[in-house]
Amino acid sequence: MFRDKACGEVRESDIGSNLTLSGWVFRRRDHGGLIFVDLRDRNGLVQVVFSPDVSEEAHGLAHGLRAEYVISVRGKVLKRPEGTENPVMPTGAIELYAEDIKVLNESAALPFGLEEEAGEALRFKYRYLDLRKPEIQKNLILRHRAVKTIRDYLDEQGFLEIETPMLTKSTPEGARDYLVPSRLNPGHFYALPQSPQLFKQILMAAGLEKYFQIVKCFRDEDLRADRQPEFTQVDIEMSFIDEEDIIGLIEGMMKKLFKEAMGIELDIPFQRLNFKESMERFGNDKPDMRFGLELKEMADLAGRGSFKVFLDALGSGGRVKAINGKGMAGLSRKEIDTLTEEVKALGAKGLAWIKVKGVAASFESPIAKFFPEDALKEMALRLEAEDGDLMLFVADTEKTVLDVLGRLRLELGKRLNLIKPGYKFLWVTDYPLFEWDDEEGRFAAMHHPFTSPADEDIGKMLPENISDRDGILGLKAKAYDIVLNGSEIGGGSIRIHRRDVQRKMFELLGIKEDEARVKFGFLLDALQFGAPPHGGLALGLDRLLMIMAGASSIRDVIAFPKTSKAVCLMSGAPSVVDEKQLRELHLKLDVIPEDAQ
Repeated sequence: MFRDKACGEVRESDIGSNLTLSGWVFRRRDHGGLIFVDLRDRNGLVQVVFSPDVSEEAHGLAHGLRAEYVISVRGKVLKRPEGTENPVMPTGAIELYAEDIKVLNESAALPFGLEEEAGEALRFKYRYLDLRKPEIQKNLILRHRAVKTIRDYLDEQGFLEIETPMLTKSTPEGARDYLVPSRLNPGHFYALPQSPQLFKQILMAAGLEKYFQIVKCFRDEDLRADRQPEFTQVDIEMSFIDEEDIIGLIEGMMKKLFKEAMGIELDIPFQRLNFKESMERFGNDKPDMRFGLELKEMADLAGRGSFKVFLDALGSGGRVKAINGKGMAGLSRKEIDTLTEEVKALGAKGLAWIKVKGVAASFESPIAKFFPEDALKEMALRLEAEDGDLMLFVADTEKTVLDVLGRLRLELGKRLNLIKPGYKFLWVTDYPLFEWDDEEGRFAAMHHPFTSPADEDIGKMLPENISDRDGILGLKAKAYDIVLNGSEIGGGSIRIHRRDVQRKMFELLGIKEDEARVKFGFLLDALQFGAPPHGGLALGLDRLLMIMAGASSIRDVIAFPKTSKAVCLMSGAPSVVDEKQLRELHLKLDVIPEDAQ
């Protein structure tokens, strides 16, 4: 046997026992007569003592140990001498006095220390070393527990885990597809799924009623800290339900998940905001609810002054809103100018400001002279601004005002240490069905083309005469997103289950009937054979786990992540392939990759 117990499992109850332990040398300390080794495995650390009084041979071999040597030691478990205990370690009350040691494998000098901060490129090239770090292993153990809890919960709720195809049809309506050439069908391509959306709806049409899958999805898009080219989502679909059924299911899942994986009790139901309220109060549809600092409407008060920037914005149909920079009145003019430049970089034309001074609230600002005293006092009252606060205003188009102030709110929340620890969930509901895409010059689905309109809007949508822009943009969707600590971790909707409604949806999106037939014909066919009302939700597992683990990137909760250029530095993917493979696929490159030249 290589071991009787895992290193991190040895306890005071083992005192007096002879045990064999195996693992990696994490630290080695030579204290003259005694040599101490922290032996590490997946379960934790245990201190091993090499004493010449116990075994001269083992003590001699311990002199040659280096970091990450794999060893097996046999010895007696003893209580640590008084005053040397380590209460931080689960094994901190005991130590193993080694009587015998075997070196199972040596290690070359490491490219980086496991207790050092290494660059991402180095970490990912030697990911197998990076994965030895206890904090990364802790994240992957959390991932395992989370996935098991989710599976168990959905099984208890009567769901079936059903796999859907990885090689499917390209329907490039959202992000770019990853394409896979077909050798047996020259000139034809599969796509890796961006989502199992169509297949799970087909499963509902097939009468399976409750489906889930913990599934890999793929999107060929630009990456950032919370995105990867391949990611995992918890995909759920149910029949004969409405929004409340889905929301209740997910709240129950989150309550069980946080309790079993982290020992945290969540309060349910979660808070809810409709889309419009979320945008007006926080500037986006994924607000961090752990702090206040809400956006406040200032158009009526701005209109009572003569400040041209505000009046011009209002006159052209724009908005004026503000937030309260708590305790920021002490900023110098130079610091305010720097903040203004940051706001301009976010897309605003500028940043107006007013300092609140004194208990009686006097106002200091280049723009204060343009407003009557009572208007200034009402601004401060609306923003709950007090002595020492800084009122910050943005005047621009509605989209710019909301976006800039929403991002400024998050930045100030961090700078002013307003963000409270913990986990704050939120449902955002009542989304518009459509949004206008300026770049494409057409309507786009706010969520996706299979989202059902609100019941009261189906009648408005079907007649041929709904073609005016405002009327279409006024249609509401049966859609909902779940937000955690300012990050969208999932989204879903009640789906369209009627063929006539789905065809009208495609029509309003500018998808002609023959194009819809080519891309989505099998779904349209299924809807005409008695598809039940159905809906669901997909949770981004990687992003959820990132927040649960307190990590700064989803890469820290994925075993083998890719870089921001979608490269696996460890394996070298993507890589060039030889000409024979290309010929078999009937492919010819019009570029020569640099590493093939």
